[in-house]
Amino acid sequence: MTAPNLRFAISPVDALAFAAALCVVPPAGLAAPGDAVEIREWEVPYEGRPRDPFAAGADEVWFVGQVNGYLGRLTPSTGAFFRRDLGEEACPHNLIVDDDGIVWFAGNRNAYIGRYDPKTDAIERIEMPDPKAKDPHTLVFDADRSHIWFTVQHGNSVGRLRLADRRVDLMPVSTRGARPYGINVGPDGTPWVALCGTNKLASVDSETLEVTEYAAPDAEARPRRLEVADDGRVWYSDYTRGKVGRYDPKTKAFAEWDLPAGENSLPYGTTLDSKGRLWIAETGPQPNQVVGFDTEREEIVSVTPVPSGGGTVRHMMYDPETNVIWFGADSGTIGRAKVSKLGASDAWAPKAGE
Repeated sequence: MTAPNLRFAISPVDALAFAAALCVVPPAGLAAPGDAVEIREWEVPYEGRPRDPFAAGADEVWFVGQVNGYLGRLTPSTGAFFRRDLGEEACPHNLIVDDDGIVWFAGNRNAYIGRYDPKTDAIERIEMPDPKAKDPHTLVFDADRSHIWFTVQHGNSVGRLRLADRRVDLMPVSTRGARPYGINVGPDGTPWVALCGTNKLASVDSETLEVTEYAAPDAEARPRRLEVADDGRVWYSDYTRGKVGRYDPKTKAFAEWDLPAGENSLPYGTTLDSKGRLWIAETGPQPNQVVGFDTEREEIVSVTPVPSGGGTVRHMMYDPETNVIWFGADSGTIGRAKVSKLGASDAWAPKAGE
């Protein structure tokens, strides 16, 4: 068996040398060695933009191949890969895995949500009830996994799929061109959505299905991904302005902080770990940077370059069972970041003159 092609995190010094060799601009604010997390990447043997991995167990990580239309599975302990073709027109954008091992995925180009059973190799398609909902985008379970909430970016709506009978409800967003994108469910069961075509977030009443929008103070803000903390506060990546943003539903107040790469940050994928640290992928710097932000201390605590370069890290998933973060990169890898070894040292800060 051929050994899996692995990539490991490099030091900030090596990252700068690597960037210079390729004649690219080094990322601003590289972390000191003690602030880095350990990143390991597996090179996917199939082309087609591997993305949006979901850990269904300690040794079972599913992902989609968006461009070439497949579902993929990585076995980290052996480096083995599995592929299930869906057809090029499927354009799967995101997937999640339920407690029975069923893989649910967004058929982004064909207006459906797919259900794949690995035991039978069978695929079921749940079609959208309205042709305007042409592009299911990002999926997330509710607390008891009886429903899947999802965004429909260019269809400008939020959806809910009831798993028991496959009923789909669609809730249009009132702002035109809002582009519902990242989605997560809060501890009270409320779905929150990043409207990346505007400066707004949205929530959905899980009983009435009413959509409410909340505008950030800066009209240029563009929330892309978001996470909801245990206290109900909503954290998001502001893609165009290089910020970490927060909305507090109790006080109705927004707050924001600069990311290390500033206006060139292009923060994209996010996830929240069990210690209340928000992890953000800065996709403007090449290599991309995985940035840790402590939401309690309200400060950057970690910055680590992606060994493969990343290209664009679009989505990340924290696995509480193993205390690691999984991500897919446009550079053709599935990556794992170990965050358990990050200590409680002083916050990261740029060196003098940076």
